[in-house]
Amino acid sequence: MALRSGLLRRFLSTSPFASQPTAAAVVQSPAPDPSTSLFVSGLNKRTTSEKLREAFSKFGEVVQARVVTDRASGYSKGFGFVRYSTIEEADQGIKGMDGQFLDGWVIFAEYARPRSPLGQATPSENTSQPTIDQSDYRSAISS
Repeated sequence: MALRSGLLRRFLSTSPFASQPTAAAVVQSPAPDPSTSLFVSGLNKRTTSEKLREAFSKFGEVVQARVVTDRASGYSKGFGFVRYSTIEEADQGIKGMDGQFLDGWVIFAEYARPRSPLGQATPSENTSQPTIDQSDYRSAISS
């Protein structure tokens, strides 16, 4: 089964049409510190918080499981969070569910990164793009 999920992950993550990564794309943010909270991506749009809790509860006591939904439509955004009572249980949850199928889709589980304070860029955000202030914008549209 592990071989199957590894092959599936490799198949889904590569494309014959993909271009070579640039130096900026290769730079990744450091791995998150172990915590009791997990970030789960690749969720089926029909996966509910209850199904997420049920799947991850096989590996420890789940304190909270939440599928993130769009405020306007109420539909799932395809990711969620699971919180365990201990770091050891969270580690078992990652090992047990990363690359596994849930509701017919392959999901990926990793330690959740803490939120950055509002207004501050995270290391993974591209902050090198120039910004246009209002005066530049007005002169550009009036030309």
